[in-house]
Amino acid sequence: MMIDVPTLAGSLATMVFAGATLPMLYKAFRSRDLSSYSTGNLVLANVGNSLYSVYVFHLAPGPLWALHAFNVTSTGLMLYWNRRYRPRRGAEATSVADPLPPELERVGG
Repeated sequence: MMIDVPTLAGSLATMVFAGATLPMLYKAFRSRDLSSYSTGNLVLANVGNSLYSVYVFHLAPGPLWALHAFNVTSTGLMLYWNRRYRPRRGAEATSVADPLPPELERVGG
């Protein structure tokens, strides 16, 4: 069974795109810091992926399906994490420079 050049190129491109995106997903998952990602951009990416799915899934199964499924999953996760891990309104930010409350300060140091 011989694989044709366009299918090979599509398969390699899918692996390259996924490989380039995985570190971003890992960092976002590990740090839970998605402050550099615009919610609006993530929403638009998910809407675009949803619309593009109509086109992709009417094509014959192949590397494009895998790439699109990966894109749908990764942008969906990023939007979910963006909303789940966002700072809460009214939550006070703490800093290393904030003094300790009196009951936690060590007496007689």
